[in-house]
Formats: sequence, structure tokens, C-alpha cells
Amino acid sequence: MKRTGIINADLCGALARLGHTDVVLLADCGMPIPAGVPVIDLALVHGIPRFAEVLDALTSEMVFQHCIAAEEAKGAPAGAWLTARFDGIEYISHEELKTLSASAKLFIRTGEATPYANAALVCGVSF
Repeated sequence: MKRTGIINADLCGALARLGHTDVVLLADCGMPIPAGVPVIDLALVHGIPRFAEVLDALTSEMVFQHCIAAEEAKGAPAGAWLTARFDGIEYISHEELKTLSASAKLFIRTGEATPYANAALVCGVSF
């Protein structure tokens, strides 16, 4: 059994298969799930688990070189959660983020019910 970190077996396996420049779409409970993208659905009820909690768990285990979020997130709680964790966030329209999600290697659905709590996280390398 793992001592620390993410213990969800499906999520652990999916994260281990990611490589440099792969995209992980971390989403609220309302973001449309694109066809054909593997999904880890963590949502239990509205608000559980929170976007920020899952983001913290991911960033403690993974290297992300870049974050892309919806322009609409600026000034919203979701934007603050992201700017507290990433420098130089790239902003695109929410519609463009939905389109980008179709090319993600992994889609993680949270229970977050705060508008625009979605981010495309681009995997980096640890060396």
C-alpha cells in the first residue's frame, strides 16, 4: 500500500502513463466530457471533492510546465486558485478550452460547482 500521495488506483495508473507535453484537463462537475478521452470521475456531490483540493494533490505528484484556463476565470475564485499555484497562466476562451479538452490524454472530473473551475495542465519533466 502507498504511504503518501494519491491513493485512487485508477487515477494513480492514469497519471503514471502520462508523458512530457501530455494534457490533463482538470474540470468542474459541469464541463462537458469529450468523447474518446479517458475519464477519472472523482465527483461525489456538488462541491466534493473541490477543484483546489484535487489540483493540490496533482501538483504534489506531477510536474506541470504550463497551465491553460478560460479567460472567464480571471477575477473568479477559480482564477485565484490557479494563479496561486502557477506562474504565467495562458488564458483562452471557455469555448476554446472545451475544444482543447478533446485532445487531452486524461480528463479528471471533480465535484466543483464554481463557474469556470477548469484547467488544462500540460505535463513537464522532472529533469
